[in-house]
Amino acid sequence: MTTSLRAPLSDTTGYPASFAERYRQAGYWTDETFQQFLGARAAEFEDAVAVVGPDATGGDTSLTYRQLTDRAGRLAAGLLESGIHPGDRVVVQLPNIVEYVEVVFALFRLGALPVFALPAHREHEVSYFCSFTDAAAYIVTDRHSGFDYRALARQVVSSSEQPPTVIVAGDAQEFVALDDLRGSMPITVESPVDAESVAFLQLSGGTTGVSKLIPRTHADYLYSVRESARVCGVDEHTRMLVVLPAAHNFPMSSPGILGVLHAGGRVVLAPDPSPDTAFALIEREGITMVSLVPPLALAWLAAAARTERDLSSLEVIQVGGAKFSAEAAKRVRPELGCTVQQVFGMAEGLVNYTRLDDPESILVSTQGRPISPDDEVLVVDEHDVPVAVGTSGHLLTRGPYTIRGYYRAPEHNSTAFTEDGFYRTGDIVRLTDDGYLVVEGRAKDQINRGGEKVAAEEVENHLLAHPRVADVAVVSMPDPYLGERTCAFVVVLGEQPTQGELKKFVRGRGLAEYKVPDKVMFVEHFPVTGVGKISKSELRRALEKTLATP
Repeated sequence: MTTSLRAPLSDTTGYPASFAERYRQAGYWTDETFQQFLGARAAEFEDAVAVVGPDATGGDTSLTYRQLTDRAGRLAAGLLESGIHPGDRVVVQLPNIVEYVEVVFALFRLGALPVFALPAHREHEVSYFCSFTDAAAYIVTDRHSGFDYRALARQVVSSSEQPPTVIVAGDAQEFVALDDLRGSMPITVESPVDAESVAFLQLSGGTTGVSKLIPRTHADYLYSVRESARVCGVDEHTRMLVVLPAAHNFPMSSPGILGVLHAGGRVVLAPDPSPDTAFALIEREGITMVSLVPPLALAWLAAAARTERDLSSLEVIQVGGAKFSAEAAKRVRPELGCTVQQVFGMAEGLVNYTRLDDPESILVSTQGRPISPDDEVLVVDEHDVPVAVGTSGHLLTRGPYTIRGYYRAPEHNSTAFTEDGFYRTGDIVRLTDDGYLVVEGRAKDQINRGGEKVAAEEVENHLLAHPRVADVAVVSMPDPYLGERTCAFVVVLGEQPTQGELKKFVRGRGLAEYKVPDKVMFVEHFPVTGVGKISKSELRRALEKTLATP
């Protein structure tokens, strides 16, 4: 065993002492850590199945809580022997395979910090994550969806001044094989971690540039996990299907993998999110709950009408990651036979849910309300002055599980957070009289058309009501006269309507003339980010190229 030469991560998380004490006194923060989490669940649920899914070889694997805890403990011992130490950062880029869950809990058990990368990331992003966090190791699978991650690892190593140890689940070739690190005995010597120290680094949800890194503590994140599980009615009977990338905040904690394991339920990992794959797993495993992003939810709705699979076990479909339009949300119950739960949150903290017993009007037309009594939510104008209830404005928030600063980003922190610790989310929202949030869009998605503000999400909602519109994304396009005009990218169902038909349709729904799309472009599909959200930045770039072509 070698001694780590990597720089330690500061335990400073930015929560003022007065707030930390307040959150502890309220019972939000406890002394539980992720180092203890899985062992405590194994003691309670021991022989219940914890996780089901493919492994790195493509075979089906099922692990009980006791088996998962044992495997994580033995892997932690092997990681320690390989030179990874408590406090080290480890970039984890694994798809939805059982090794993902095992690796994450092995790192927690050791006291090392996962840095979560998504399967879609490539050399530019991964090299940055490894370098910026001074990562001791980089853990990948051999191949996934036709891509060889060992080739990516070679690029990362060759470009690093202090290359991380590369560990591969599957055929490791010249790298360290994950299978070889599982010792015969679980780790016995542990370095206890403090509940208020950083547990892992997560990625911000931005769609442009390299993601910022979000430090989450054991205390704040576990509070979010516990409350999410409670609000969402998760218990030992829950069977959650994970179709989104497992490392993303939504399927990890809202209530996600961690919320289900906290309650003793079963996590089922899907190798891909397609309706064919997912519907088969719903039928086979008796799935009760699943988390989707809006484009995927629309694809499932389209496929449900023709499937022969039995989806009757499905109780709740959560939709989040981006706003789910009311027109689409109304279709979930009649077409899929289950409740839609809207989720609006961010990896930086604040999480909102519609409640399962809310009236249908709330379920389809709002994005929920916060989980904590101490979630502070402000809706303000461009000068940070609070606006009246029902008026749209910029969302600011702070609370017991919302970060007070990004990792090693002092310049960005000075603009992303107010002097008194409120996080500027970048979302345009309005509050209802009963405290629910309605997302109008992102501040950067608000189009300034000659001084008239157009919320892209509002126009998208109207277009989605057209029977031949499957999906839509509205973006700005430069205009020498108005500054910006609107362009609607549309995916159609069946026969393609004309641009004029769609404009007439939204006018007929009472939409203000300045909100009617100036241009409509028909596409077969949308470019997406690593977590399946529509990449509006890519659409804008495509539009710029089109406009620049003579």
